[in-house]
Amino acid sequence: MFTLNCQGKLVTIKTPLVMGIVNATPDSFFAGSRAMDQSAVREVVGKMLNEGADIIDIGGQSTRPGSERISAEEEIARITPAIQTITENFPAAIISIDTFYADVAKKAVEAGASIVNNISGGDLDEAMLACVASLKVPYICMHMRGTPQSMTRENQYDNLPLEVVDYFISKIRKCRKAGIKDVIIDPGFGFAKNAEQNFLLLKNLSLLKILNVPVLVGLSRKSTICKTLNITAAEALNGTTVMHTLSLLNGANILRVHDVKEAKEAITLVSKYIDSGKS
Repeated sequence: MFTLNCQGKLVTIKTPLVMGIVNATPDSFFAGSRAMDQSAVREVVGKMLNEGADIIDIGGQSTRPGSERISAEEEIARITPAIQTITENFPAAIISIDTFYADVAKKAVEAGASIVNNISGGDLDEAMLACVASLKVPYICMHMRGTPQSMTRENQYDNLPLEVVDYFISKIRKCRKAGIKDVIIDPGFGFAKNAEQNFLLLKNLSLLKILNVPVLVGLSRKSTICKTLNITAAEALNGTTVMHTLSLLNGANILRVHDVKEAKEAITLVSKYIDSGKS
């Protein structure tokens, strides 16, 4: 069991949690996650919370392969109204900010976010770890090489699962040294990894348990599913549920998803399966 201190709100991970994805950006890869005005934010977030979302993850720029990078200022302009809308309408909600900019993380937490979700593990902004430590919020540290613009060319590994474990051993040490109390790790499916590598990483996900921190998995509607099944992201819900089931069986503690209801059902069923026969 893990406990996260989210600005005074304690989140206990006894069974896996669901993080709902809300994108305040026009170019995220799945149109269903986009919420570009405050009415849409209220509608999308309200639905996710009603379906059982434990965390709402707000992002202000797309990090899909080849996406266009925007400035911290533009990202702040996108995410701040969205976070304020959530805090005003759903004050009990736990909000995560998905950013690699320290300045965005700071502004988001000031607006009401209480978790920082960083795809680069601090590599794209050297001020990030110190910033998160000063904010005293949980930190999601993801494995990635390069940038969203270059990462498809950065997927050469000798032993991917072990290299990811070694990466997190080093990153967790740096996080602790910076003063970050609660660290969550995300192996970064699709980030500097092709489809075959994603399946290999998923098969070896349980290796990350040795690090004794919560493991977040983000596979929802991603290209590994779409390319394998020759479908679009809009058609990838069933494939996503299969991947979520495999993730849960291999030790995932948090699922980052577009479809909250279906993820919660997967967690319920897998938890019953794992607990069956226990006295």
